[in-house]
This record gives sequence, C-alpha cells and structure tokens, in this order.
Amino acid sequence: MSETAQQYTQRILANAQGLDPIKTQGSTNKKLARLIKGVPTARLRKRPAADKWSVAEILAHLADVEIVVGWRMRSILGSPGTPVQAYDQDAWVIAGHYAKRDFRKSLELHRAVREANLALLKSLSPEQWKHYGEHAERGRESIEHMVRMVAGHDVNHIHQIERILTPSK
Repeated sequence: MSETAQQYTQRILANAQGLDPIKTQGSTNKKLARLIKGVPTARLRKRPAADKWSVAEILAHLADVEIVVGWRMRSILGSPGTPVQAYDQDAWVIAGHYAKRDFRKSLELHRAVREANLALLKSLSPEQWKHYGEHAERGRESIEHMVRMVAGHDVNHIHQIERILTPSK
C-alpha cells in the first residue's frame, strides 16, 4: 500500500525533526561519500530487492532531486504562488537510466548543485523564505517548508544506504 502525499510529508519531516535543515543539507554529500568509499562498484549497483533501488540509483535520484528542488525554489522566488509540478520518481529511474549512471558523477553533480542551492538559500531575505508554490500533490509549500523536506529526504536516503551497505547478521 502506497502512502498518501500527507503521510509522505509527515514521514519525511519527522526525519529532520530537531535538526538544522541547512546544516543537514550541507553535510549530506560528505556523508554519502564516506558511506560509499571503498565499496565495490558491483555492490553499489546491486539492488537489495527487485523493487528496491541500488545505492547507485539512490545517488542518481539525489542528484536529480537537487536539480528539481533548485528549479522549484527559483520558480517560486521568481513568481510566488506558482504551480509546482510533481513527478514520478520511479519513472525517472527507468527513463534516466539510473542503473547505468556513474555513481561518482551522480555524487559530484549532487555536490555542485547542492552548493549552488545552499548559496541561494543563504542569500534570501526573511520574507523570501515565506514565498510558496502550489505543489500538484501536496498543496502549498513555502521555501522554508521545502528546505525542511529536503533535509528529511536526505536523512531518509542516508539511512536507506546505510541499511543496504550494512552486512546482515
């Protein structure tokens, strides 16, 4: 059974509860790099189950999400109240050939775009943090809310990668 948009939002926000979302986002790429350091490529490309993403696919997903979030924030800042399009992440995995992507390039893309997005966020006025868009599935989302969601999304996938790479006992 898939979760509703509201359940997803609650779950993702809970991951970042009590954390500084900017600091969390600022440390994510280094955490990802540490997690995969020295792990054989074949292991990073192996799916833990047929319907679960590999570590390499998660890294490609995180890189693409960072591009999407950057676009969404810039769209909202340029036109507050703008519609925010949803997308099917599972369709992107297939259409974007995540399984074939070089995980090192995905990590580097994530790092570069994340740095640009964090620089933008650090430049915002307090009023700009309240600007919002109308997400097609989740409704009104401010820049401030989006930043908390991205931090929670980071934590979610870091934990997922840790579970995949931790040997079973």
